[in-house]
Amino acid sequence: LPALSDEAASAEARAVFDEIRETRQTDYVNNFWRVLAHDPAQLKSVWDRVGSVMGPGALDPVVKEMIYIAVSAANGCGYCVHSHTASARAKGMSPAMHAELLAVIAMASQTNALATALQVPVDERFLA
Repeated sequence: LPALSDEAASAEARAVFDEIRETRQTDYVNNFWRVLAHDPAQLKSVWDRVGSVMGPGALDPVVKEMIYIAVSAANGCGYCVHSHTASARAKGMSPAMHAELLAVIAMASQTNALATALQVPVDERFLA
């Protein structure tokens, strides 16, 4: 689906675009939201959920973005890896933190694959 311009989007979608601009203090609405605008109800639902999950909470905003990067890498979502890397950098992720994050992602990918392929049974004490 093409990314919708403000002019091509419905009034409902434009209202979400305005929320995005206001929340992020920018005039830019990225392509994810613009493509999702083909379904304004889903656009609104996902935007609201993102605000709830990624908003203030027990986890630091940079940590949330780094988790998002790791999950996006595991799921093979290049768009999400790039957009959340940019967001993490904007929230304070340093180059050293990014490098360490990538090392953890690589390590987890390797050990996950080994444990799965070897069919390692879960230790009883980890099940509690």
